[in-house]
Formats: sequence, C-alpha cells, structure tokens
Amino acid sequence: MLIDSLPVDTIHWNHKVQSVDSLTNGKHLATFGNGSQVTSELLIGADGAWSKVRQLVTNEKPIYSGTVFVEAFISNARVSHPASAKLIGTGTLIASHPGKAIFAHHYANGSIRLYAAVKKSLEWINSFDSTNPKEFLGEVANEFADWSCDLTSLITGSESAPIVRPIFALPIDHEWKRTPGVTLLGDAAHLMSPFAGEGANLALLDGAELGEAITKHPGDIEGALDAYERSLFPRSREFAMKTSQNIERFFDHTAPNGVVEMFKRF
Repeated sequence: MLIDSLPVDTIHWNHKVQSVDSLTNGKHLATFGNGSQVTSELLIGADGAWSKVRQLVTNEKPIYSGTVFVEAFISNARVSHPASAKLIGTGTLIASHPGKAIFAHHYANGSIRLYAAVKKSLEWINSFDSTNPKEFLGEVANEFADWSCDLTSLITGSESAPIVRPIFALPIDHEWKRTPGVTLLGDAAHLMSPFAGEGANLALLDGAELGEAITKHPGDIEGALDAYERSLFPRSREFAMKTSQNIERFFDHTAPNGVVEMFKRF
C-alpha cells in the first residue's frame, strides 16, 4: 500500500549499497552493487542491521546477544502433525525455560512456523554443516530432548531448510553526534532484539517524524535532522532497554516465571 502510493520511478530496485563515502559540504557518494553511483544532498541510512551508512556517524557495530533463533516450517500441520497443531491451538505458543525457548504460531491456513531459540555461541552456530540441514535440525532438537515430542517433532520435521537467525543488537544508549547531510532510521539507528515487538513500529515512526521535521524546517536540513535526532535518541533508548530486559526474562534462571509475570501486567 505504501509503495503503491509513490510515483513509479521513486524506488530504484536492485541497488544494494556497497559503500558510502563522505565528500564535502555534507554530501556523500553512494556506490551500488550494480556499479551505479549517486551523490546525495541528504543521505538517510535505512539500510538495516548491517548498515553501510551507519559508519558515517558512529563506530558502533551490532553485538551478538548470545541467543540464536532457528526457524522451521510445516505447511499442513493439522494433517502431518495433528497433536502438535492441537497443542499450539489457533494462535501462538510460547514455551520458555532457562537458556532455551520455543515460539510457534499456527496460521489460519493450517501451517506452523516455529522458532527454536537457544543461548549458544556463534562458534556453535558455525560448527554445523550447512549442506546437511536435517543433521542441524536434529542437533537443535537435541537441545530440547526432555521436552514434548509434539514440539520437537516440528523442528526435525521442518519442510524447509532451517533459517538461522542470531540475534544482534546495538548498545541500549546508541546515539551519535550531528553529522552534516546524513542520519539513520529503523534498524540502522536502533537495532534491538524482537522481545519488545516494536522494531517495525519504531521504523515507521522514525520515517514519519523525519518527514515531519523536514517539513517544519524548510530550507534548513541540518535543523530538521537535529530536531529529529533529539526525539529519536530517547525513544530508541526506552524501547532498547525494554527489549533487553524482556530477552533476559525469557532465558534467565527464573524462566518461565518472569515471562508469566510480564504477561500478567498486560
């Protein structure tokens, strides 16, 4: 819907940023994977967790949280895994334990998407043979060996190759000094774990507030960016703190008690 509201030539597809270089007077040169280049008057880094634009304003890089999600998928669980489908019900199941958790969602079409989450090192993740997904899924399921087979069978029975999602985050108090001609939004500005459920919401709000700041400062881009960032930093910090606390609740030695108490407050 948002894309359809834009003029046809607004978005240039197949332009993955390879590098960004500072020029003079707040201008920047962006080089894309297809070899094309563009010089910007205003550069907005909305290029995600591993932003190339971020390096223009800060040396901070995402830090591994110690938790990795492994995604599995079953297309028709009501037929192939009826006991599992019944256990999960018609919505979302969360099973939390110190150092591990399972999150599963049962969609209206009968499919189930499951995330097996474990506290493991990056070395553990990289130790498995990516060409042997069944073996990897079996090793992940072994981390839940004493759990119900109605859950672990969804891991080993995944119909798609596992998608490994190590959870990275920027520091809670991440901010930067005003840098002429450039700013960040979304994950590029405030990458955090998904345990506050606010990532996409924050990115949309960032875009809206940046647009509003620009319209309120006609002819003064630096004034607009300064106003935007003064609002961005405390808002990002608030939710980064919340998600940092929540990820601890799901995996610390008190789990699942902390998770139960959290949901009781809703």
